Amino acid sequence: MSEFEMPKKFKNPKKLGPIRQFFVMLFSFLLAGFIGVNLYLTSQPPIQHLEDFKPNVVTKFYSSDGEVIKTFTAYKFEKVDISEVPDYIKEAIIATEDKNFYHHHGYDPVGVARSMVVNLTTGGLTQGASTITQQLARILFLSNEKTFDRKIKEFIVAARIEKTIPKDKILEMYLNNVYLGSGAYGVAGAAQIYFNKPLKNLTLAECALIAGLPQAPSVYSPYNDKKLAVERRNQVLGRMLKMRYITKEQYKQALEEELHLNPNPSIYSLNRAPYFVDYAMKELEELGFDETEISQGGYKVVTTLNYAAQSAAENAINSQVGNRQAAVFSFSPITGEIYVYIGGKNYFKSQYDRVTQSVRPPGSSFKPFVYAAAIEKGWGPNDILEDTPVNINGWRPHNYNNRYRGQMPLFMGLMLSSNVMAARLIKDVGVRSVIGIARSMGITTPMEYDMTIALGSNGVKLYEMTIAYGAFANGGFKVKPYAVERVETSRGKVIYQAPKTRVMKVLNMNTAAVITAMLKTVIESGTGRSASIGKPAAGKTGTTDDSKDASFYGYTPDVVTGVWVGNDDNSKMGSVYGSTIPAAIWKAAMKVATEKFGNSDFDYPAIELKRYSTGAAKTISDEDVTDEPPKPELPKNEDITGDMLNTQPSVQTQNPVSFNNTFLEPAAKTQPKQLPSAQPAAPVNPPVPPLPVR
Repeated sequence: MSEFEMPKKFKNPKKLGPIRQFFVMLFSFLLAGFIGVNLYLTSQPPIQHLEDFKPNVVTKFYSSDGEVIKTFTAYKFEKVDISEVPDYIKEAIIATEDKNFYHHHGYDPVGVARSMVVNLTTGGLTQGASTITQQLARILFLSNEKTFDRKIKEFIVAARIEKTIPKDKILEMYLNNVYLGSGAYGVAGAAQIYFNKPLKNLTLAECALIAGLPQAPSVYSPYNDKKLAVERRNQVLGRMLKMRYITKEQYKQALEEELHLNPNPSIYSLNRAPYFVDYAMKELEELGFDETEISQGGYKVVTTLNYAAQSAAENAINSQVGNRQAAVFSFSPITGEIYVYIGGKNYFKSQYDRVTQSVRPPGSSFKPFVYAAAIEKGWGPNDILEDTPVNINGWRPHNYNNRYRGQMPLFMGLMLSSNVMAARLIKDVGVRSVIGIARSMGITTPMEYDMTIALGSNGVKLYEMTIAYGAFANGGFKVKPYAVERVETSRGKVIYQAPKTRVMKVLNMNTAAVITAMLKTVIESGTGRSASIGKPAAGKTGTTDDSKDASFYGYTPDVVTGVWVGNDDNSKMGSVYGSTIPAAIWKAAMKVATEKFGNSDFDYPAIELKRYSTGAAKTISDEDVTDEPPKPELPKNEDITGDMLNTQPSVQTQNPVSFNNTFLEPAAKTQPKQLPSAQPAAPVNPPVPPLPVR
């Protein structure tokens, strides 16, 4: 090689390949941009009076009748000096939220690059790269909207914060102002709310639990999900170990530490309808709001809750149930607005939501689905059926007190809650038809392919049963309940308005009309007489074996309500039936919830009901209407098994319609008939499988 010959690696870059040239130019552009942005951010002026800031004025939840039911104000806000904060808290927060906190100028270039790659590949803002300083900027000055504009402002404000106060002061302000759920702003407030102890007395495990909360306070709250809270705590401990803040021995000991929560956090926060608020929060999150945005956004959230009815139901529970548990769910079968939502007797002792989570057998309150399947297959309310002992392939259900009334019309069988008549009906119409009806009307819990479901042996959710009863009230439509009516900014701008409810036709209108006429007799002169509210209403009692569960489901044209009473450990309650405590709670809630609707009656054609019985019970007595259940023997035949039925009947589905309180089908007249052989006519309309309502 001559002295004038250039080595290959030093050849003119113009001769490089086009791809390499592109990357060289791109790198140069990014480097220049980064240097420029960095110079701009570091040139930002300090922020005046920064240390005087406190948490934002925050969101309030309102009931539909104007009551404030929840606010996110700092009910527990204690400003502590950084020197008073345990090292474990500081280290856990840094390890979890911003491991390079002491090495950047308010923003983390590596984190930004990583998040940009993720966001570009996913096509959205799925991942952030907020440092502790950026989070503080957002808490004190900005909103939580996920936009590039807000992100740019966050960078600028974070840079100004870094120019104003030292790192330890930034960390101190963050630890004092970050929202940690349950009304706690700052780590000192969280220590009191979650563990009822001063900050300085927290254990390593407790510090790690608190440090895991900022990302999603309600999701990781130990009051909402202990298992998930512990899993999150353990993740924080793992990061602390990785960063060598703790030893392996400390890590192992903290992992094994049991969670001991403050049993009475209510003294630190205001939450007048806590189970409902939890439901509303989940609904908001499904709509795209995150919890930090909700709690600190300064919003006005107008909900559907009828606080007067909620209070009436709560008062009835407190005066009636004693040491038992209870749950109430009430909504409009027309619009879907939720009026009452009580998931348990005492939220602060148990956050377990018995409306949407608990699966308990409904007892006789399931019978209307059996009768609905029969009506769909051609039976009429005046058709005669035997109320006598029956043996169905070894299954021998019996009535309460072994009282039988001979031949009776169907409607009286439901009115008096005859077990043997319900058993005869399910044998005739088939288990699959009954499950198909229940599925179509809103019950999604697994159901056994077993005739004993006719007597309510299969567990269901209060939420789903109430929705299903709503289809009887409105002409056969399944309506999805909702909790949030609208969301307004602090300036009154509406940023969310609940859309018009979409519903699904799931039941023949004639079937809904006939079942309603039959269930009206339950309240007028049957097992539900104690639930009478002095206006047209229909309902059904339910009690399970040994009174382990008692329920009442009922409705007017405008409101449907379900009530459950029982013990979480499934123990016996003694002389508690659906016609006693549940009916009393239902009555208290419904009298208030239906007040604004007056005495409206169902918009159904008149159904003539003819009382007839060959037995001794032609005059209804108290003995006839006591709703204590039997102890049924399970069927022994091979055809009826305990296998779970998860498939739907193969029938034609119907398209969604918008519900405007005008029923779409002409009423079919039901002609009374005498059927000595207890055989119905041909089917009128098959059951419809479940369809999504939104």
